[in-house]
Amino acid sequence: MNKPKGTDTRESPWIPLSASTRFLFGNKQLLGWSALLVLITALLTWLGFILTTGMMDRMTGAFFSTPPLHESIWGWITYGAWVAGYWIFLIVSRIIAFFLAFLTAYSLSAPLYVFLSTATEKLYCREEFKADDGFSAAALLRDLLEGAKIGLFGILVTIVALAVSFIPFLGQVAVFILYAFYSALMFIDYPTSRRRWRLGQKISWLNRHKSLSFRLGVIPAGISMIPVLNLFLMALIFPLFTVHATLNFYTAERMEQRRGSLLYPSRGKPPRSDSFVNL
Repeated sequence: MNKPKGTDTRESPWIPLSASTRFLFGNKQLLGWSALLVLITALLTWLGFILTTGMMDRMTGAFFSTPPLHESIWGWITYGAWVAGYWIFLIVSRIIAFFLAFLTAYSLSAPLYVFLSTATEKLYCREEFKADDGFSAAALLRDLLEGAKIGLFGILVTIVALAVSFIPFLGQVAVFILYAFYSALMFIDYPTSRRRWRLGQKISWLNRHKSLSFRLGVIPAGISMIPVLNLFLMALIFPLFTVHATLNFYTAERMEQRRGSLLYPSRGKPPRSDSFVNL
């Protein structure tokens, strides 16, 4: 299969999203696998949301099932506070439930997205593709573990973002940048998992390729900040950005090799001096 225009590493070190989209839709195998992954991610997210909200409602059912009496002025004040608290709880709990459900779906579906990333790289590289050890139970568990680590890291990122968001203007800018790099981390997880990279190595790669990483994560970060709809939209775009990130990751790695860079030893590990390497 011929590479779409704009996806040849000899033309540019950056493969635009439009070229990645043509590459995806130009291959029936990738397109069919992507459609299946959208359904699986959406289903897992929805099931996780139902279970999480059900647990939250059971834990708080006693408080919100019976409204306070409002037969006096103080009773009306109490009742108003109860109603406000109920709606705040309802909105916040649903947002948290969606986020946790999506991270769970992301972690559980990680091996499937690794397969999509591998298929993308194989089709793109053709005879230059270097096969890995193939499917095994150990590899499956490793992919699940790496997905869970990034999911937990996402919770930490969210906590930091929540704290920073209280800073007027600069806080919102910092949150967006933070989510952009975290989104890039989620997507480069797939091509790096095939190479058996640990979380610290993936973060180090983002640090070395800041501009590329930001460009990979900027659109998903913008989508992630749309309330409620973000998780449905992320489920739809995840296969496309997996392909997009895989193509750009491979391109960046190939460019480094062509320059004769010493940043990457033969097994794809960053230098020992990197502070993230042991994560």
